Amino acid sequence: MKIYTKGGDHGQTGLFGGQRVPKDHLRLHTYGTFDELNATIGLVLAEPLLAEDSRVRPVLARTQNELFQLGAELATPPGKQVTTRLIEAADIDALESAIDAMETKLEPLKSFILPGGMKAAALMHLARTVCRRAERELVVLHRSEPVRAEVLGYVNRLSDYLFVAARYVNHEMGVSDIPWNPPKA
Repeated sequence: MKIYTKGGDHGQTGLFGGQRVPKDHLRLHTYGTFDELNATIGLVLAEPLLAEDSRVRPVLARTQNELFQLGAELATPPGKQVTTRLIEAADIDALESAIDAMETKLEPLKSFILPGGMKAAALMHLARTVCRRAERELVVLHRSEPVRAEVLGYVNRLSDYLFVAARYVNHEMGVSDIPWNPPKA
């Protein structure tokens, strides 16, 4: 099977179910940003200092698969059957449990923190910002083509997870959060 089909050579692509849409369609922007998020998480997982036994690695690996599921759902036009498992409330619960477990090891936040520390943590902060952008695009899509509440909740919780995971990775490696020190007015 060839990787190229030439079907998109004129600025259109196919959704699941065969419907053709312009490549700048909001649905494509949205699932394209989730694809970017998935690639960014791949960068995090490629970081050698992210220990194999870290509680972060298995959650991120599962998240990559869930993001593919989410992308498949977003690539399916309204009225067509999604052929993959859908994001469910249990997926949100799993992210919340992972957040809660990591937070037991972290000092409470006393100020805003800057992205940084270990490279893996900095990459997770990058993934968090991509996740927030994907969430904004998802909300815009939701206004015109409603998406399921579980999808909206999952994406919101995922950005929370990435924030806490970045702090946790720094903590695991003995690196402190970098507090924001705003200049005095």
